[in-house]
Amino acid sequence: MRVLGVDPGLTRCGLGVVDGGLGRTVSCVAVDVVRTPADAELASRLLRISDAVEEWLDTYRPEAVAVERVFSQHNVRTVMGTAQAGGVVALSAARRGLPVVFHTPSEVKAAVTGSGRADKAQVTGMVTRLLKLAEKPSPADAADALALAICHLWREPMRARLAEAEAQAARLARAHRAKLAAAAKERAAVRNKTTGAR
Repeated sequence: MRVLGVDPGLTRCGLGVVDGGLGRTVSCVAVDVVRTPADAELASRLLRISDAVEEWLDTYRPEAVAVERVFSQHNVRTVMGTAQAGGVVALSAARRGLPVVFHTPSEVKAAVTGSGRADKAQVTGMVTRLLKLAEKPSPADAADALALAICHLWREPMRARLAEAEAQAARLARAHRAKLAAAAKERAAVRNKTTGAR
């Protein structure tokens, strides 16, 4: 499976494509960071990110897109910009019918390093090791994008199996409730018939 990982941001938006193989083997296909000038209009910055993502989707043809979920920060302006960039990415993927999954930073850190509290240096180090890269991806946004793709490759199969198990349990519960309701109705009909016969 091929996944495009995106670490959204207006000034720097990390993009990383990773292929997943047998077991937990992963390999880097491409990584880069899209930059937009801080003094440019918001619309033109979002357009630049959108164009880059569209180009990556066309070039690398991922089967899924993993985006970092925005979490609460003190700087509301930064959060808004990150959310807007993430929305542009989700829209581009949705136009192609690609599944988009949002992963929290702690989920990504835990998947890649084994600790949800790992710092950026630890994440970058593990990404470099896991993908057998000759040098560390830089800046951190690039490493984070690759980490998102790895997280998705490792966690999504389990998440999909869990969702299927939950759906199956819900189907069985509905069928069981329907049987109980039918049995209760049958008992009521028998009671009514017995009462009427008297």
